[in-house]
Amino acid sequence: MNISDLALINLNEENRTISPENLTGAKGKAAMSASDLGPSRKGNGSIKLPQGKTVTIADIHSAGEIRHIWMTIADATPAGSFVLRDEVLRMYWDGADKPAVEVPIGDFFCNGFGERCDINSALITVNPTGGFNTYFPMPFRKSAKITITNEHPGDIDGFFYGIDYVIKDVPEDAAYFHAAWNRQEYTEKQNDFVVLPSVKGPGHFVGVYFEVCALQRYWWGEGEFKFYIDGDTNYPTITSTGTEDYFGGAWAFHQKDKNGKTYAQTFQRPFMGYPFMSKVDHTRDEFNNGELMPLHAFGNDALPMHGLYRFHLLDPIRFKHDLKVTVQQIGNNDIQLFERSDDVAAVAYWYSAEKASNLPAIAPQPERVPR
Repeated sequence: MNISDLALINLNEENRTISPENLTGAKGKAAMSASDLGPSRKGNGSIKLPQGKTVTIADIHSAGEIRHIWMTIADATPAGSFVLRDEVLRMYWDGADKPAVEVPIGDFFCNGFGERCDINSALITVNPTGGFNTYFPMPFRKSAKITITNEHPGDIDGFFYGIDYVIKDVPEDAAYFHAAWNRQEYTEKQNDFVVLPSVKGPGHFVGVYFEVCALQRYWWGEGEFKFYIDGDTNYPTITSTGTEDYFGGAWAFHQKDKNGKTYAQTFQRPFMGYPFMSKVDHTRDEFNNGELMPLHAFGNDALPMHGLYRFHLLDPIRFKHDLKVTVQQIGNNDIQLFERSDDVAAVAYWYSAEKASNLPAIAPQPERVPR
């Protein structure tokens, strides 16, 4: 909806919300559960996610469009855990057997590395303390299903959510929302990291959340993003001049403090940002003070982690038949460029006429090996 449409009466849409207080989103059936305060007094705000199980949190049978999703997880970052990467979000449109969205919850909401970070963008916001929101429009013609799979080594007792959608007729030219996650723990030198393998069109690419854990010294972001559109093979149609340039920055995001020391300046804007940079592993906060195991108190010696987002809300990248997106891993030591190997992950967001993704499923979580 455009801002100019806010004053227009629309009787062709009916609002619904699915939550633990109304599991089906039925009209006039919300806030019915009881608590110690009595009937219909805030009695059922969350659900449990059993270990190793997939839970369906939305199963809609109508035409419509999801307009907003809110989620949060109690104790999302306990010591030594990767809860935000252990919970896998999947979305299915119009009865498809394969999902169109398959991404760990944290990464989907621009919270990578299993760590929480506030996000202030036009399409995804993460607010204190761990309130995950997305405003991607997600149309469907017959049905929509959303599931959560708990790959964490334990039950999740408090999973809260609200899925706001409208019942409406969907135009024939409306595309399906897609999102996919990929990670390569050690990128191969001179072999570009694949942000998005070749996907079918027609459609348009609308954004990326990009994560780099630097495994080598010096500046990590000289690599160019490449967009191979409609049959491009050896060379892409669209490229960036460098990683920080693609995310709207310049010169490695460098600033100088009052003592003249150079540091990377994080920032957040509606369509692009560099919200996360850390050399501390906050998933080990309790270990740092030695309460659990003094020998493991090494959370402060983590490798540098960087999280960036860009949303092509005003400049979507169109494709008719197929699209592939990659990024080079190239560094700069102030003397020369060099090929790098880093731990890189990315979430790609796009729309396609295809209701399901043609990409392979992400691998299940190995036993206690962080993904």
